[in-house]
Amino acid sequence: MKTLLVLAALALIVYHLGAGLYHLVHDRSGERVLQSLTRRIAFSVGLILLVLAGIASGLIEPHGLAG
Repeated sequence: MKTLLVLAALALIVYHLGAGLYHLVHDRSGERVLQSLTRRIAFSVGLILLVLAGIASGLIEPHGLAG
């Protein structure tokens, strides 16, 4: 379940990145580009906060660096 949530968030981030690129190429006003990239940043920050909350609550266990 956790993996699906993270993958869904990553898919939304990539989608909004692609939407920003599409609007950058096909739209002359920067309004829609700005909206798409703002959403991408918001989803990225949300995903980072979600992972940090999962680590703090013990739902996600980081494995450390190999070595």
